[in-house]
Amino acid sequence: MGKRITSKFKPQNKWVREMVEGDPHVASTLDVTSDMLKLQAPSQSLCSVCKGGKMLCGKTTCPIMARLGAFSSMFQSIKGTEIDGSSPPSVFVGRFGYPYVHIGPLSPTFYGNTEILDAPEQWFGKSIDEIIGYRSQLIRGMTPVNVRKPWKAGKLLDQTRELSLAEHYVETEMKLTKKPTKRFYMNGDIQPIGPTAPLENVDIGYIKWNRHMEKYHYDTDLKAAPATIKLFENDVPLSNIMRAFSMGNFGIEKNRRLVPTRWSITAVDDLLGKHLTKKIKDYPLINHYEVYESNYIGNRFEILLMPDAWCYEAYEAWYPRTLWNPDEE
Repeated sequence: MGKRITSKFKPQNKWVREMVEGDPHVASTLDVTSDMLKLQAPSQSLCSVCKGGKMLCGKTTCPIMARLGAFSSMFQSIKGTEIDGSSPPSVFVGRFGYPYVHIGPLSPTFYGNTEILDAPEQWFGKSIDEIIGYRSQLIRGMTPVNVRKPWKAGKLLDQTRELSLAEHYVETEMKLTKKPTKRFYMNGDIQPIGPTAPLENVDIGYIKWNRHMEKYHYDTDLKAAPATIKLFENDVPLSNIMRAFSMGNFGIEKNRRLVPTRWSITAVDDLLGKHLTKKIKDYPLINHYEVYESNYIGNRFEILLMPDAWCYEAYEAWYPRTLWNPDEE
């Protein structure tokens, strides 16, 4: 992992100030001379080279600037160390320091139907700014846990696990040990997320579990893989499955473990991908070529189906005049 560089929004950081002042939305919500927002970025990050102006990532607008605008706006709604709102529901399990990781709930500072804030299935058709806005409204409370001895986290673990099985948004009250720091990571690989702070206590209101997840949560003799497949076949949203999977809610009781959120996404995708591949192999052979196309937020997808035995190939190409494809074509 590249060495981290840290700086603050001070007048002498000219390129940072110029980036902020060049964006009307960010400039209107962030005073670079007084807010003292800390920046962190890997030294090899494209962002530290691009500085929001060269668009080396190939996008038409800088996603970092969009995140920064949403992030700075979010801080205006934080008044202290008590965060009251409706969790979508949302939880997070970190991966750094594994098996000693940080877990905790995520919640905005307002009540109501907040499900869209952490429901990627509902985001298709939304703009990058809208998606970043959803994620940036979620404040993350975190507590350290040993994934091999999670019970030592006590109530904080139990409440977070309850949230991970919820079917709808849940009223949540978080007590943080301190107000979140204004630390912003300038890295295009990090998904948008709001401020983070250590968690002292959490209380949740009325909660209703998804009935399918509840069934397989209590089935301690069923392995996690078939439980995941059954949930998918019962039309449980994929993001809900991944969230519950990360909190170790499924599988043989003695084998259940907390799984970092990023790893749970990969694991669930892999399980379901292999399951669907087996089904596809039994489909009848097509007798003609088929082409499908889709374009969305700077990504273009071309899918070609050919009448032949099952095989799969994927190619990735970067747009012209980007870091990995500097040519005109």
